Amino acid sequence: MSTLRIAEIFGPTIQGEGALIGEPTVFVRTGGCDYRCAWCDSLHAVDTSYRRTWMPMTPDAVWDRIVQLSLGKPLTVSLSGGNPAIQDFSEVIAQGHANGYRFACETQGSVAKPWFADLDTLVLSPKPPSSGETVDWKVFDACVNAAGPATTTVMKIVIFDDLDYAWAQDTAKRYPDLPLYLQPGNPQVDPSVSIAPQDLSDRLLWLVEKVMADSWFAPRVLPQLHVMLWGNKRGV
Repeated sequence: MSTLRIAEIFGPTIQGEGALIGEPTVFVRTGGCDYRCAWCDSLHAVDTSYRRTWMPMTPDAVWDRIVQLSLGKPLTVSLSGGNPAIQDFSEVIAQGHANGYRFACETQGSVAKPWFADLDTLVLSPKPPSSGETVDWKVFDACVNAAGPATTTVMKIVIFDDLDYAWAQDTAKRYPDLPLYLQPGNPQVDPSVSIAPQDLSDRLLWLVEKVMADSWFAPRVLPQLHVMLWGNKRGV
């Protein structure tokens, strides 16, 4: 049986952002990523310098841990990272669905996988200019197509500045059929440094005011709820 590289499995806690915000969730955070975003808030699951901390786990072991944390009560399982799309979660998803669990995956849309079609929710989060990465739109299209009609596919974009905002507007025009969620970026990603709640509120207000001033009513503007509650603490 193949193994998966897992940075951490934690929860249940609430989903802190995007389409499923507030939903009770167990998180499976994978190790490894094909991006290196300038403002990455989960380098422990991205940078190869942490690879010795990643756990090689079989799909059965991952599933057993999900059941243990959730006390066997079906809820949503979020596959995140890093980039979970560089690994094969089809067996975990199959076991979960057979037991009434729901599965969401968040990925930047840089790798398309057949198991996207088995998800309940696919969150595609293309990275804006401030990330330092460049989106390959052909691959992004392949991710949308891989999910198919049975999966709810949405798009989430993090906004740090005016350039990101303009980029998000252009991206929304490219994918008018994908529900869009916007959130202000968190510039402080060091878990040892406290975050001023007022700074988070100011960034959210800035984004809300821009969207309303432009009469851009398609996206939903949301905070990172988990950051407001716990800062950059890992595992919540």
